[in-house]
Amino acid sequence: MGKSTTINGRPLKPATLMMGHGFDPTLSEGSLKPPIFLTSTFAFPSAAEGKRHFEGITGKRPGGADGLVYSRFNAPNQEILEDRLAIWDGAESALSFSSGMTAICVLMLTYCSQGDVIVHSGPLYAASEGFVAKWLSKFGIRYLDFPAGAAREEIATVLEQAKAMAAEAGGKVAMIYLESPANPTNALVDVEAVKAARDDVLDPDCPIAIDNTFLGPLWARPLDQGADIVVYSLTKYVGGHSDLVAGSIAGATRWMTPVRMLRNTMGGICDPNTAWMLLRSLETVELRMQRAGENAAKVCAWLQGHPKVAGLGYLGMISDPCQQDIYRRHCKGAGSTFSLLLKGGEAECFRFLDALRIAKLAVSLGGTETLASHPASMTHLSVPDARKAELGISDNLVRISIGIEDADDLIADFEQALEAV
Repeated sequence: MGKSTTINGRPLKPATLMMGHGFDPTLSEGSLKPPIFLTSTFAFPSAAEGKRHFEGITGKRPGGADGLVYSRFNAPNQEILEDRLAIWDGAESALSFSSGMTAICVLMLTYCSQGDVIVHSGPLYAASEGFVAKWLSKFGIRYLDFPAGAAREEIATVLEQAKAMAAEAGGKVAMIYLESPANPTNALVDVEAVKAARDDVLDPDCPIAIDNTFLGPLWARPLDQGADIVVYSLTKYVGGHSDLVAGSIAGATRWMTPVRMLRNTMGGICDPNTAWMLLRSLETVELRMQRAGENAAKVCAWLQGHPKVAGLGYLGMISDPCQQDIYRRHCKGAGSTFSLLLKGGEAECFRFLDALRIAKLAVSLGGTETLASHPASMTHLSVPDARKAELGISDNLVRISIGIEDADDLIADFEQALEAV
């Protein structure tokens, strides 16, 4: 299929393009699928072309390298992967990384300098929040945050405060970083409200980045609502088989180029074998996410009426009018990861988790199998207790990621596990 994205002028859908976009079999002995290119470096046709490639890599000439140079910079499997990732979000460009956190860290380091301020929504994945609060602070970078469901006026107020804070230190508001739905509460961020507040208060050169791992790439396209950069842990739904770790960002070339330059220096690009596995996974991501979403709807419909269930953080059952409005405008589906609130606390959650027979007790999400964990004592253990209480990460919250098993079997598993509570 090569680079063709249309037939008779009709745009092809992402699910179709995942089967061949960005790869020409004639360049690889007719191989239907891209081979795994296990090489550290690439031979140049001439010294002059080698010079031109390095002019692009080092930024002396805009546009990046015209060809393959060295596997810390680019390589065939990674370039094909990045081409296909960009398609799902309608982005000009994408970059792959060795993990989601590598993507987040390199992204933030690219745009932040001493004296700058990051504004972020809350809650975030604990490692993301920890990188901002613990590590960037060592370099004189501070932060302010606002709750995930905040309205435009509240967001604008926080941005004004951040602008003043940055001015005092001789810096700027470097980035607005969002996570929606938030991990692990499933609270939604109004991206359109964030963009409107940014445009009112700050320079448009302050990028809005958003972690879209819970709903992307199928159920949400934040670039359509005004975000500039979309972030993924490809480990989750895109990889989808709990057998790899990787991350990515995507957006306009103007936002990607500086990040690419820092990645060229620091490394952190996805390795060729993982990139090849992600290409395999992208062929079925729509099917897997649809099946998992259907299962989650059935499981949550059953859980909703159970006497030992205190509540559900499931996007298909939103009761708050403001959150429902965001969902209606931003989301194409409810996803398959949700929070389950049990009546009781940590002890009751542990009994439930230990009694599961089909669902696996493990962190992460978005795999073919159903996973369950206790965020307060696992993924968000490092978050201070007061902060957890503020963000709604309570001791009676279990995070569940529904897989593609039979829905009736999952319901039976949850039923017998709840008997232990």
